[in-house]
Amino acid sequence: MSDLKGRHYIAGEWVDAAADGWLHSNNPANGCRVGTSPKGSETLAEAAVEAARHAFEKSSWAMEPRLRAGVLLEVAARLEARQSDIARLLVQENGKIIGQAMHEVAAAVSETRYYAGLARNIFGRTFESGSDRMSLLTREPAGVVAVIVPWNAPVTLLVRSLAPALAAGCCVVVKPAAQTALTNAAVIGCFDGIEGLPDGCVNSVNESGTKVGRTLVSHTDVDVVSFTGSSRTGKIIMASAAETIKHVSLELGGKAPALVFADADLELAIAEIRRSAIALNGQMCTSVSRVLVDRAVSDRLERQLPDAFDSVKVGDPLHPGTELGPLIDMASRNRILGIIGRAGEEAELLLRGRAPGGVLESGSFVTPTLFRTDDPESWLVQTELFGPVVALEVFEGEEEAIAKANATRFGLVASVFTRDLNRAMRVARRLKFGTVWLNSHNRLMAEAETGGYRESGIGRLHGVEAMNDFLETKHIYVESGD
Repeated sequence: MSDLKGRHYIAGEWVDAAADGWLHSNNPANGCRVGTSPKGSETLAEAAVEAARHAFEKSSWAMEPRLRAGVLLEVAARLEARQSDIARLLVQENGKIIGQAMHEVAAAVSETRYYAGLARNIFGRTFESGSDRMSLLTREPAGVVAVIVPWNAPVTLLVRSLAPALAAGCCVVVKPAAQTALTNAAVIGCFDGIEGLPDGCVNSVNESGTKVGRTLVSHTDVDVVSFTGSSRTGKIIMASAAETIKHVSLELGGKAPALVFADADLELAIAEIRRSAIALNGQMCTSVSRVLVDRAVSDRLERQLPDAFDSVKVGDPLHPGTELGPLIDMASRNRILGIIGRAGEEAELLLRGRAPGGVLESGSFVTPTLFRTDDPESWLVQTELFGPVVALEVFEGEEEAIAKANATRFGLVASVFTRDLNRAMRVARRLKFGTVWLNSHNRLMAEAETGGYRESGIGRLHGVEAMNDFLETKHIYVESGD
């Protein structure tokens, strides 16, 4: 693996500087070294912000929507051409199965092309407030954006902030997750050398701690922070950003419920729950982590769902038949195994997850777990566990289903399974979640906004509304007079 793929990228140049040593990317499937990346520093973060500010203030980037569209289309073409290589690197760095990794890069291509189109469609409005009095309201880029990216979907979750920010005319500094710095650099490499893209419009600085992140969040020349990650870290970022009154775009934790009513197609519901619970190896804020089932069909679901989870094929994430790969690292594996042990003491385990032995013993694999609980206040229900661990809860009637689903501080996504369209729409409107899928789960697309209620975040990403996080509205008043 070339070290070039892990370097910082500042002002159009790859930078080798390793302020505090090197980051080591290890394959969670076997513990083997994948590559290295230099660690960043406050000084490098300052340099990246300075480069971004210079490009925003001194180049024509903010005023040329057709140029921005053209650059994004070229990036999309490069991502598409490198899809297989980036996907394989992603599998090696974070353990995602190859089919999901290929889909992630394809989704990033789609997202980039979508915002290339929107770059040429940023409209304001005008109105007359009186005789010879005209108001013009323009939409202008906010300035310099810091994008802080997690490790679980480092391609999609980078592009879904980076693309709308660039489409809006902003310049960007990226802080990737330490675990996936190589994958991040491979994506950033798709911007390198594009004709018309000013040096400094796109920058990236690695780190393993908090120095770079804290510098970006507190810096007076950073206007917007776009962060995807835990609610705990999101609160810290929001508090720090308040010191300089920055705009924050936060997509945070989730505890996604799937509500299964008595009239649901149970085979469909089980298939969707199974697929969504193990997406990204259970390390996805939109993964099903709670199943709320009508008592009338709970016995049937309790029989069938454990078998469905037990049939999941765990193995080498590069193998096309694998359905569940390893967790991000051994620390996460041990954390989930500890949670399973505690769950067995506090709830009824319907299927106990384990760390498989044999050829998988050296990887951070954990098989799925399903437990039943009648306590909606349990930490198992209230905490985002971030692994293939699912709670089963029983409800009686529509009102109790809605009340239990809403009984957390998270509000990112939910799903409803029923053949009754009126019920589906009635329940969806009353669920306090930013996205509600009907008879499906985890359907994400560039065109449809995602984001959370309550502690699941602020703002929206994907869709037209994602541009709002990176634009300001200016009122220009004209009074013509005589």
